[in-house]
Amino acid sequence: MTLMKEPDLGTPAKPGEATVTVEIDGMPVIVPPGTSVMRAAALTGVDIPKLCATDTLDAFGSCRLCLVEIDGRKGTPASCTTPVAEGMKVRTQTPKVEKLRQGVMELYISDHPLDCLTCSANGDCELQDMSGVVGLRQVRYGYEGENHLDLLTDDSNPYFNFEASKCIACSRCVRACGEIQGTFALTIEGRGFESKVSAGGVNFMDSECVSCGACVQACPTATLQEKSVVELGMPTRSVVTTCAYCGVGCSFKAEMRGDQLVRMVPFKDGGANEGHSCVKGRFAFGYATHPDRQMSPMIRESITDEWQVVDWDTAISHTARKFLEIQAKHGAGSIGGITSSRTTNEEVYVVQKMVRAAFGNNNVDTCARVCHSPTGYGLKQTFGTSAGTQDFKSVAETDVIMVIGANPTDGHPVFASRMKKRIREGAKLIVVDPRRIDLVRSPHIEAQYHLPLQPGTNVAMVNAFAHVVVTEGLVDQDFVAARCEGYEEWAEFIARPENSPEVVESITGVPAADVRAAARLYATGGNAAIYYGLGVTEHSQGSTMVMGMANLAMATGNIGRDGVGVNPLRGQNNVQGSCDMGSFPHELSGYRHVSDEAVREVFETLWGRPILPEPGLRIPNMFDAAIDGTFRALFVQGEDIAQSDPNTKHVTAALAAMDLVVVQDLFINETAKFAHVFLPGTSFLEKDGTFTNAERRINRVRPVMAPKTGMHEWEIPCRIAQAMGYDMTYNNPSEIMDEIAAVTPTFSGVSFEKLDKLGSVQWPCNDAAPTGTPIMHVDGFVRGKGAFVQTTFVPTDERSTRKFPLILTTGRILSQYNVGAQTRRTANVAWHPEDVLEIHPHDAEVRGINDGDMVSLASRVGETTLKAIISDRMPVGVVYTTFHHPITGANVVTTENSDWATNCPEYKVTAVQVGLRTPAAAVEESAREDIPMAVD
Repeated sequence: MTLMKEPDLGTPAKPGEATVTVEIDGMPVIVPPGTSVMRAAALTGVDIPKLCATDTLDAFGSCRLCLVEIDGRKGTPASCTTPVAEGMKVRTQTPKVEKLRQGVMELYISDHPLDCLTCSANGDCELQDMSGVVGLRQVRYGYEGENHLDLLTDDSNPYFNFEASKCIACSRCVRACGEIQGTFALTIEGRGFESKVSAGGVNFMDSECVSCGACVQACPTATLQEKSVVELGMPTRSVVTTCAYCGVGCSFKAEMRGDQLVRMVPFKDGGANEGHSCVKGRFAFGYATHPDRQMSPMIRESITDEWQVVDWDTAISHTARKFLEIQAKHGAGSIGGITSSRTTNEEVYVVQKMVRAAFGNNNVDTCARVCHSPTGYGLKQTFGTSAGTQDFKSVAETDVIMVIGANPTDGHPVFASRMKKRIREGAKLIVVDPRRIDLVRSPHIEAQYHLPLQPGTNVAMVNAFAHVVVTEGLVDQDFVAARCEGYEEWAEFIARPENSPEVVESITGVPAADVRAAARLYATGGNAAIYYGLGVTEHSQGSTMVMGMANLAMATGNIGRDGVGVNPLRGQNNVQGSCDMGSFPHELSGYRHVSDEAVREVFETLWGRPILPEPGLRIPNMFDAAIDGTFRALFVQGEDIAQSDPNTKHVTAALAAMDLVVVQDLFINETAKFAHVFLPGTSFLEKDGTFTNAERRINRVRPVMAPKTGMHEWEIPCRIAQAMGYDMTYNNPSEIMDEIAAVTPTFSGVSFEKLDKLGSVQWPCNDAAPTGTPIMHVDGFVRGKGAFVQTTFVPTDERSTRKFPLILTTGRILSQYNVGAQTRRTANVAWHPEDVLEIHPHDAEVRGINDGDMVSLASRVGETTLKAIISDRMPVGVVYTTFHHPITGANVVTTENSDWATNCPEYKVTAVQVGLRTPAAAVEESAREDIPMAVD
């Protein structure tokens, strides 16, 4: 499609009903109270000239280009800052305002480089456009006087330049950094003629700038410009698609020049991001064309052999033949597959269908097993559905925000900006996290309470919260009586003394008074919402904790309306979707158990193959069975399990034991080192389908170019199934979605046609909710009545010992994504070139560790080496690292401990030792008994 310019109405829309009638150049228009004259004019089709105004920012009124005349009023007010009034008559084009606008524009141009024909923004410059709109034909002021034309360009940022000589000091970048992003890295420095945009007195790279691109997007000139535009030229066409990074699911315009992607521009109508972005989605797309991408299929007989490049027909037939041979020799259940949370719903669906219909078993699992499977289990037990309750916009109505085990500013930055805006407006914040994340305190926001609990004690903490609510009479009895069941038994359990903050203090390490105060705030502070991440789910009691949060929300009535809820922040772009599609071995799409005969019949009728009523193998079971010799072959879709799964030695041993490992991915990753077949995948720029984000929003993913591999990724499982004797044929991904809708009640109203018309929908989307469901459980829970579940705290088996006296917990960083396969192949490495170990000053001092030292990190299952950074963000006894670089291999040290209900690995609690010596030497020199130490 051609390059799409989104309309800009000048100022943001005002809420409320349109009741005020005004007349713009003789044309009547009815708008909500508080609407600016500029926006009212735009709604009639009259575009008033502007430079400092844009409908993504509050009105500022500095450029003086949008002057109008209003009957009965003196002067020429700025239309952007003037609200409408009933009966107002506005004239936007009179000789007086025309002369004033030309004078204003003449002053701008007199201090601006006249290099329009060679400027990178030529054709996409608002200053250039407005010069023509106001009819500027001459500039009477010469360049002999003082000006800013010799100011230097700041090119320190890897992705954009700041060409100060072209800055008109409109403040749009400064306001975008504050109002939209919430970082406040930019300011106007100096006064009068000396006014200039400053990144805190340093260059952009050394400033607080997080490279979200809001300033670049807001700039009306070439002052802030993407380096890709400077290099490649202005784009000529655009396609709206969806970001393939985190679970926020931002919509972007992929702007192209020919078949080259020039830039990703956040889409103003994107339901999840509404025109905002982060450094990954905005700029880190270069991996899609990185030389490391493998474009052709490859096979080999042994993992010690060299790869042989083959054509698709050879690769498909070879793979199918191998699967059939292994099944014939070892049984139908000896093979299986793993789906990816980075691929589309349609691609996931055909993989699980291949496993069930062509392989003839339920041995299918998803990488969501190792991140958010406790969310699915816990919310289904309590609420009846395996998904979060709110849309992202809901946070604007929240009075108390509780963030548990999540770091939104790094992991989900676009949603974090929404959250920070609400906090600046007055919402209270509670942070429950061992680490002092950025949300705890920054120059513009501060949490009311930071509860730095010991890793592994989440359930004790949420029980203490609930204990306060129940014993202090803070329960919403009307809500509980009308909407819930099991309350009396749960209340008796939670009111027991062992759940009190005073008793729990010895477990969590958090003062009882702080817990009581935070619990009272959550229960009485108005609309209260819980947002949580992997710091909740990746524990041995992950499912218990999810149910504990659901209990707390139900007890306080914080479910079923805007501004409340229990909201998982999904890590990858399609974690929700991969689970929705039936990727778990015990569930078909829509979270329906394989033991349900009526459900199986729906699929069996459509697929023409029987489905086993017993669940298949989970990922950990596959690994164990591979080592035992009963599981022999695995299809891995878009997931680097050798880097991302815990206890790397165990994973690689399992992979090495298999007769056939098939990897479908973009790059030769750590798992592919153990593969016998490599099938190249497609980047998000080549995909056609849908992603489902953390708020259940189904977004279209549209291809901006043909698959560079010559094969759509959804076609690969279909062709393997066909080669194995099962006919699985589709003409396009739209047909796959039609089948998903036919067999999945929550998707029954979803189609590509509807998504293209509405932009996106949130499931359930069906006859009862034809345009989707932004807020879940409004009038009742999916399961009927919400179920209170007793959540007994069971300490993890992973304890500090004399050999391993520290507790390691892991997380993510803003510039990197998951195992780093994508972001490490972009300029994002400028911010995070390696994983580091954060260690408290006390723990460093007693070990003789200085800032920047290379240290050993050892657990009972493995060891690695990385750089130490001394930091007081963690409590004494806790160390922290990320897992974005395979050379570090953080999961070499994580253990096989997992959630009791779902086998989600306990990444967040690993007993370790840190030292300057090698871990092996440290263990050999220790003759002391491995005795558990006190938690505190």
